[in-house]
Amino acid sequence: MSRIVKHPVIALLDSSITFKEVRQIHAKLLVDGTLNDDHLVGQFVKAVALSDQKYLDYANQILDRSVKPTLFALNSMIRAHCKSPVPEKSFEFYRKILRSSNDLKPDNYTVNFLVQACTGMGMRETGLQVHGTTIRRGFDNDPHVQTGLISLYAELGCPDSCHKLFDSVSCPDFVCRTAMVTACARCGDVGFARKLFEEMPEKDPIAWNAMISGYAQVGESREALDLFHLMQLEGVKVNAVSMISVLSACTQLGALDQGRWAHSYIERNKIKITVRLGTTLVDLYAKCGDMKKAMEVFWGLEEKNVYTWSSALNGFAMNGFGEKCLELFSLMKQDGVTPNAVTFVSVLRGCSVVGLVDEGQRHFDSMRSEFGIEPQLDHYGCLVDLYARAGHLEDAVRIIQQMPMKPHAAVWSSVLHASRMYKNLELGVLASKKMLELETTNHGAYVMLSNIYADSENWDNVSHVRQSMKSRGVRKEPGCSVMEVNGEVHEFFVGDKSHPRYTEIEAFWKEISRRLRLAGYKADTSPVMFDIDEEEKEDALCLHSEKAAIAFGIMSLKEDVPIRIVKNLRVCGDCHQVSMMISKIFDREIIVRDRNRFHHFKDGHCSCNGFW
Repeated sequence: MSRIVKHPVIALLDSSITFKEVRQIHAKLLVDGTLNDDHLVGQFVKAVALSDQKYLDYANQILDRSVKPTLFALNSMIRAHCKSPVPEKSFEFYRKILRSSNDLKPDNYTVNFLVQACTGMGMRETGLQVHGTTIRRGFDNDPHVQTGLISLYAELGCPDSCHKLFDSVSCPDFVCRTAMVTACARCGDVGFARKLFEEMPEKDPIAWNAMISGYAQVGESREALDLFHLMQLEGVKVNAVSMISVLSACTQLGALDQGRWAHSYIERNKIKITVRLGTTLVDLYAKCGDMKKAMEVFWGLEEKNVYTWSSALNGFAMNGFGEKCLELFSLMKQDGVTPNAVTFVSVLRGCSVVGLVDEGQRHFDSMRSEFGIEPQLDHYGCLVDLYARAGHLEDAVRIIQQMPMKPHAAVWSSVLHASRMYKNLELGVLASKKMLELETTNHGAYVMLSNIYADSENWDNVSHVRQSMKSRGVRKEPGCSVMEVNGEVHEFFVGDKSHPRYTEIEAFWKEISRRLRLAGYKADTSPVMFDIDEEEKEDALCLHSEKAAIAFGIMSLKEDVPIRIVKNLRVCGDCHQVSMMISKIFDREIIVRDRNRFHHFKDGHCSCNGFW
């Protein structure tokens, strides 16, 4: 083996080599007779295949010239393909092992690489078959195979199988423990993952990244950022993978200041901005409502793929800049980037937010006719929303009825919101019933139906809706607003008084309320789901979480700093009206990201133009 590894010419092959140089080395080895030795052929095949994925076909041509390829050579090809965009090709070389004329037998390396190939493919049935192969061939107790199987079942979303495999390992080593931490974090079991993580005597960047990513994935963004700061204190090397998870956590929280810090950290530490990291940065700024910075990052990226373009398009759409979304889409096509299904979701949303019905329909039709993309449920949902927002409610219902698949609740939700906006009680009742047939515990459907009845002062039906919620055990999800002040994240819950500055916030809100009334404000009490007197309703509305957040923002942030809020629910009508008025009275820019979209409040106006 040492003779193979030390061969001076084969050792010249590395990731920086050009195809011309590969061919020159190949010619040299043929001329001097080196490739008459099957073992050296195997080493050359491995070196070519692993140097760059684009040389895989050439490595296969070299292997085909070998009369009796070695197990090492075939394993090398399985290994190279299992990490490639076509991991399924690994099995072609496995079959060559089984059919070999020199009676080759798969070894532990063979099955380990096959397990990795299944992980890349994400195919349950094939994965189970390969697991069976490891057992039949007696490799199921091999540490590398066990670790690979844990990763496989995590990819397949089978946490119980991960636990069974991990429990069967008598003395799990560092690599196995790291794989289990990664598996549990990926499957959402961050509690067990953290316990295992803390018990590890040493932790590499993979384990740290897995935990941070796991927290971000399940929405525990503050824990993700806390762990990242601990990672830095421990002196662990931070890479692009770490920063993707950190930026995702900042995005979820709407923590723009922390996201900016993370961006500057990337630049200070000269972390290479990969396509994925660059796309995550664009997504961060877009979902924090700063499209100017998002596009500055976008145009500064050396490399962009279809997901980078789609992320920017989605940013324009969700921030209410439909025309800019469509302009960028035209540039994307001019740049030779072929749109995919994700792209068209953003384009259709862009048309929807500015009411471009005909253009939206054209883009929807072009999916199939120009790009061969079959519209999926999300695309039909966007089309329904497009027509519903524009007031074409009958057309929206017709599209639902003609869809080739069963609609989900979100499709009917678009009709429900539009029904209230355009005061179509009959269609609103139908849409809410359709939603509840699909999701019996969807509190939003009950609340919106109640609001529709309240708009028509039908208090008997409002009471009936409340009784239905009670009998079915449906609870309205409590409102929560998150905002960042000087790098610190603050949470406000509806009716909650636990914030350390609550007394000041309450006192300041009274001053805000006084100035609102002087400006002609009258509370929109229709969102309150019961028939009590107007003063009690107004008191109930004062407790909404975004109002406390806005008051705290005005108190705490400089006048030229926008107040940025992330809310877990759709903004109610009264809070929307109040936010517009506050933006004018106090001359403040307020940016709210609710469950559906962004609202940019400025000078008494909102970017949503009254439809959300």
